[in-house]
Amino acid sequence: MHSEWSWDARRGSMERTCTRAVELGLPAVAFTEHADHTRLTIPEGSFFEQAHGHLVAEDRTLQAPPLDLTGYLESVQRCRDKYPDLKILSGVELGEAHWHADAVATLLEAGQFDRVLGSQHCLQVGSQRYEIPDLYLLMPPAEIMHAYLAEVHRLIESSDVFAVLGHIDYAVRGWVVNVGPFDPWAFEDEFRHVLRALAGSGRALEVNTRVPLHPEIVRWWRQEGGDAITFASDAHEPMALANGFAEAVAMVESIGFRPGRHPYDLWRRG
Repeated sequence: MHSEWSWDARRGSMERTCTRAVELGLPAVAFTEHADHTRLTIPEGSFFEQAHGHLVAEDRTLQAPPLDLTGYLESVQRCRDKYPDLKILSGVELGEAHWHADAVATLLEAGQFDRVLGSQHCLQVGSQRYEIPDLYLLMPPAEIMHAYLAEVHRLIESSDVFAVLGHIDYAVRGWVVNVGPFDPWAFEDEFRHVLRALAGSGRALEVNTRVPLHPEIVRWWRQEGGDAITFASDAHEPMALANGFAEAVAMVESIGFRPGRHPYDLWRRG
């Protein structure tokens, strides 16, 4: 979901997502709203300028609008009232939580979310910070991947406010678009380093189906002591809800993870 939308439009989208969940027979849905505090530098040719050009300032920076917590929670409750048989979880996806500890703490204290994700969407290059897909305009792909995984490790080590690491392969999205097929074995040591830290912290790994997570990364997660998995379709519009879930479920089951007691629980290693 996008913070610059009007809440009338977003309420409608959330309700349509719930309708879609019921159509698909899903027992639960989670609305993990973005909370992004990083001011980005926007290079020429940026995807984000094409999509959100009205937010780009004259100095070519972009600051995401703050999360309207009241509007968000009211919309979640409206969905719960309208779809009483569907388990609806509140949630937040914190971008770069270790860079914005005070703002994140204030938000979490006010929000009391059911599910809190931590994500790394940006990297710092010199004094400027860029959305990772934009860096493929500026840096060699392998350099981006090394830097990204190192920053994800710092996120895990420096912040304990989130329970789930979101899309560990976020930088792969830009790789697939700009380079082609991604070979996770080329970065095995870095992935294992991140997964080992996440497992040691007792948190869960998200299997995000926006770009299907490579099975080998899930296998490394289990080998490094990872215990829990959750699924996300990263659906920013209702018809994308649960895309790829059947394949993702089959994949994690083949590696030895099993569903929890309730349909909305984390999956655990068997």
